[in-house]
Amino acid sequence: MTEFFTVKDGTRLAYRDEGNGLPVLCLAGLTRNMADFDYVAPHLPDVRLIRMDYRGRGQSDWTGENSYTVPQEAKDATALLDHLGIGKAAILGTSRGGLIGLFLAATAHDRLLGLCLNDVGPKIEQTGLEQIFDYVGRNPAAKSHAELAARLPSAMPGFVDVPEGRWFADAQKHYEQTPDGLRIKYDPALRNAFLAAFQGETPDLWPLWDTCAGFPVALLRGANSNLLSPESVTEMRRRRPDTIYAEIPGRAHIPWLDEPESLDVLNRWLATMQG
Repeated sequence: MTEFFTVKDGTRLAYRDEGNGLPVLCLAGLTRNMADFDYVAPHLPDVRLIRMDYRGRGQSDWTGENSYTVPQEAKDATALLDHLGIGKAAILGTSRGGLIGLFLAATAHDRLLGLCLNDVGPKIEQTGLEQIFDYVGRNPAAKSHAELAARLPSAMPGFVDVPEGRWFADAQKHYEQTPDGLRIKYDPALRNAFLAAFQGETPDLWPLWDTCAGFPVALLRGANSNLLSPESVTEMRRRRPDTIYAEIPGRAHIPWLDEPESLDVLNRWLATMQG
């Protein structure tokens, strides 16, 4: 893990920068951290894989609920690219990371070589949102990683054929085990920020997808996802017929990215930029 300090407010942000080749900036899910990409990283040996912890998550500074927004996280992403001296990068965005990628397509289009969205799009389904509302910012009831791993199969029924040990590995990556039980690895104030973002009228994000013109796009959808609907996928592909796409069987929100179907999409998407 390495860190840098943002120019604007001096926030310490943690990141990893590994490998050589095409720069791929990996942007994690809402409550997640750079460990979101541990499963796929070994399958992408020919790229420069860059990961970061957003402010308030993982090993980065907590800066308060007002700063936990997509626009701020997009600014932090470009600040990291600036720090590394990278003019353009491909963006691999999981869930929240995909929304940040869409925002960057609209506000920093010239910094993107391509965009791959993992189970997210311009329309977020209410059922999926409500599931996130239920857990964000709260510690799990399970007291240990083993207990949580045992509970996850029933709590996540949209996942089938899960690799052996995957639930336990996930529990370890995203929760800290303490004498008082499991604790989230992010600022609990993220809950207030997330709930506030979805109060009132839902913004129209379709124009952001349209701003992706000019670079290759890819899309993954968990076959059992409750956040990204088949109807949204159909519309995304209508607007961008060249979208490299796959539906990932046995996965809900979110695919782990090391499934064969996910890797096929990622490799085809990367090939369009690697020449």
